[in-house]
Amino acid sequence: MPQLIESASVIQAAGNKPKRIEEYAGRVNSRHQQISIARMVSPEGWQEPGQRPEFEEITLVLRGALRVEYEGGQLDVAAGQAVFAKPGEWVRYSSPKPGGAEYIAVCLPAFSPDTVHRDDA
Repeated sequence: MPQLIESASVIQAAGNKPKRIEEYAGRVNSRHQQISIARMVSPEGWQEPGQRPEFEEITLVLRGALRVEYEGGQLDVAAGQAVFAKPGEWVRYSSPKPGGAEYIAVCLPAFSPDTVHRDDA
């Protein structure tokens, strides 16, 4: 029988400003180890430390724009666009444009603080 996920778990976010993370599937909310799916809302001016995660991350922007810095450049991902980062690839996410961003992040395997490998502050 399919299982209903009635609500998300709100998770503490890294970064210079408060960002809302609502995990629907993943290690915290549903105990999934192989995938995590979360809705994120980041304010204008938010940025997090760079990271070199062990997981693949696929990000679909729903509203606003998300900036993705990588070794050698950056991408601005607009609403209706998506981006994916491979495991081991250095990336840094931010929402520098007016209005911030709303997006869905899917991580394979599931996001874990132990496997994200954030840059030292």
